[in-house]
Amino acid sequence: MQSDEIRSKFLKFFESRGHKIIPSASLVPENDPSVLFTTAGMHPLVPYLMGEKHPLGKRLVNIQKCIRTGDIDEVGDYSHHTFFEMLGNWSLGDYFKKEVIEWSYEFLTSPEWLGLDKNRIAVSVFEGDPDSPFDDEAFEIWKSLGIDEKRIARLPKKNNWWGPAGVTGPCGPDTEMFYWVGDPKKIPETFNDDSPLWLEIWNDVFMQYDKNKDGKFEPLSQKNVDTGMGLERTLAVVNGLDDNYKSELFWPIIKKIEELSGKKYEDEKKAMRIIADHVKASTFILGDEKGIAPSNTGQGYVLRRLIRRAVRYGKQLGIKSFTGEIAKIIIDIYKNTYPELSSNKDFILKNLLEEGEKFEITLEHGLKEFEKGVDAFTLFTTYGFPVELTLELAREKSQTIDMEDFNKKMTEHQKLSQTSSAGMFKGGLADAGEETKKLHTATHLLRQALEDVLGEKIVQRGSNITAERLRFDFAFPRKVTDEERKKVEDIVNEKIQMKLPMQKVVMKREDAEKTGAEHVFGDKYGDEVSIYFVGNSLEDAYSKEFCGGPHVKNTGELGKFKIIKEEAVAQGIRRIKAVLL
Repeated sequence: MQSDEIRSKFLKFFESRGHKIIPSASLVPENDPSVLFTTAGMHPLVPYLMGEKHPLGKRLVNIQKCIRTGDIDEVGDYSHHTFFEMLGNWSLGDYFKKEVIEWSYEFLTSPEWLGLDKNRIAVSVFEGDPDSPFDDEAFEIWKSLGIDEKRIARLPKKNNWWGPAGVTGPCGPDTEMFYWVGDPKKIPETFNDDSPLWLEIWNDVFMQYDKNKDGKFEPLSQKNVDTGMGLERTLAVVNGLDDNYKSELFWPIIKKIEELSGKKYEDEKKAMRIIADHVKASTFILGDEKGIAPSNTGQGYVLRRLIRRAVRYGKQLGIKSFTGEIAKIIIDIYKNTYPELSSNKDFILKNLLEEGEKFEITLEHGLKEFEKGVDAFTLFTTYGFPVELTLELAREKSQTIDMEDFNKKMTEHQKLSQTSSAGMFKGGLADAGEETKKLHTATHLLRQALEDVLGEKIVQRGSNITAERLRFDFAFPRKVTDEERKKVEDIVNEKIQMKLPMQKVVMKREDAEKTGAEHVFGDKYGDEVSIYFVGNSLEDAYSKEFCGGPHVKNTGELGKFKIIKEEAVAQGIRRIKAVLL
């Protein structure tokens, strides 16, 4: 079974059970302060999981492209990936445990769908603790489906609990599905999730609690279901492969690396897997609708790290200036599923080449100095050698790096410390608090004010909102002058003082496009979209955009708007940071 067939079957299965198909969102989250990339299919749906009404109803399904860097050090084994596709379905206050568990099992085992061997399936459920009881409901549903009790593990919060997204909010137990990828003649009677031969393939999350500020768990009025199944793992399992990298989504890439290096995969598995994974993730980040380029901050920093790590392992295999050749294979594999890669091919290849060649020189110098015993701080500041790479090299040689000393020196030099950059690789989701809502609403006003002052279309290239400030990236060829900055501030503050209502209307996409509402052309939207507009009516609105929320109800709630910084982040991309006082 090929990847296209699995994608198609998944969507068809849930569509036939009343779910509406929604498109994959961008890899760059719109309004989430806590992560740099979309790490799961539910990421773009947070407002709806918090209670907002989705334009397509209560049952949704999609395939979401994801970047997850929290376990970047695990990449190199047979099943971990930085970029992956997440197949997911959601119930927004509709069905709950019984339906989704039964559907999950049917999709996995029915000959009409994936047809996996029932004897090789095991599951886990939440064992219970003082916050929430043992999930006997999920346990009994699995038993009724014929899963032997010995194959139903009762596991604690660290294994079988999701959330909340922030400090407070929706959360709950989950049930996970595992498949035995070892010898089919040696399937254990009991299930132990510590064994790597039991591979997790699907996770059903039951959001049934709201964690309040006192740390108490109260029942949610809207109970949600959020599921996720990794396409790459599922593809390998369905085809009886014990290695994800041997599937059609990776094997052509591996074959190209073998050709370029003159070495065999069986002899160089770790290096080839890391190169294949990291170049694929880099290709998708560069090819995303938001167009991220390598830089020293934010998403660009993650991208830079991925490219450099691929180059480092390329050097181990004796190959140089190779990332573009591999990216061409990746673009070809996904040309029908993700056409944005083909559209952005020139941008992808140009950045991979420039970043790769630049780092090859740095790598030569840095490795020589590392062998001489030069410390991490000097390697970073003098030779531009990333501290993550120094740590990795030290681990391989069973050496230790004094990170406390490194951070102290970095702080003294007012540079980015490893502790702050490490935060870029952690997962998590936004707490949709009041300050976040205010700053998100202010971003709408900022984009329109920039258009008014600069006199040309402002195309957003990314945003990041925390409870303290907003960050807005947009395509523009030059610095915004101090005078222009002041005008933008004045316009936003004028709209705040006018106490204009923030309203939402839901309509068919083709009708929504005719309203002139701001949206990303070429981006993927569902058949129905939400337009948020500032003003008394859609026709005379000051600002109108396709958007998911969350927002305040009136601009008068925002306070005073102030731009604190305007800078370049990449060629042709400017960044504004602003606060509400």
